[in-house]
Amino acid sequence: MKGWNKSDMKKTIYNMGYFLNETKTIIKTDLLSNIFSLLCMVLIFFILSLIIAVWRISMYEVKVIEKDAQISVYYDLNLDNNSQAQLVENIKSISGVNEVYMVGKDEAYKRMQEILGDDAQVLEFFDNNPFSPFLEVTIKLDNMNPILESLNKLEGVDFVRDNRQVLSHIKSIVNMISLLGFLFITAAGISTVVIISHIIGMGIQSNIEQVNTLKLLGAPKNFIAFPFLLEGLLLTISGGLISSAFGSLTLSYIYSKMSGPIPFLPLPPIGKLISNLIILLICISAVLGTAGSIFGLSSSREKV
Repeated sequence: MKGWNKSDMKKTIYNMGYFLNETKTIIKTDLLSNIFSLLCMVLIFFILSLIIAVWRISMYEVKVIEKDAQISVYYDLNLDNNSQAQLVENIKSISGVNEVYMVGKDEAYKRMQEILGDDAQVLEFFDNNPFSPFLEVTIKLDNMNPILESLNKLEGVDFVRDNRQVLSHIKSIVNMISLLGFLFITAAGISTVVIISHIIGMGIQSNIEQVNTLKLLGAPKNFIAFPFLLEGLLLTISGGLISSAFGSLTLSYIYSKMSGPIPFLPLPPIGKLISNLIILLICISAVLGTAGSIFGLSSSREKV
């Protein structure tokens, strides 16, 4: 496939009908082996699609949580209204703070009732409202540490509660998923290249007489090699398309099950997730198919 230029491209387009017929013949020559290879690639790309989907969903959830990151600031209850208002203004002036809301005792009680749900009756055992008023502060997560330092220095602030540990655990899980995804993508890439390379080598060996005939007739190497390149591309892209269909159905089923029992879980739009996944899988399969075909042709360069 060396020495490819515009002239070769024009000839390839002109002879595309011939190349497609030759590719069809090559696939039929070792049909069973090609079918098994296609099934292997469908399985590889299907698992890959699920890993990519889990990674994208995890990243989406982290972004949503980061966007709505909140900390609770409990202040001295002896502060009068003017002091409380001044405290709110001081907090708003801190770099990285988006909004500050005052949450009274009654609202804090109602929020806890909503969280407890059916178990909210336990609150009836208290004679008085056990909750304290606090300030709900929405912040930029990247600025959490300097914001916490500034808040703890403010006069009238008794205690600051943040969700740093929860976010840290979520980020750790996402990092682990990203690492596993990268490792599997690498493994899937190597496996696909090896499978396609092997298929190309077997195709050349099975059609060696036809290859030798074309060489004797003076056909250029690119002309002889192109049908084998198409074979690798067709196998991997077909595997990518089939796995995309299975992946889309699987994600749709998972979404339908998750929308009921845990509706509070932030999920990206299913349509956008599936469309991006299909495009990504087709691109990956095309790249791996091209790489595997070129590698297989390079390994058999003495025959072609």
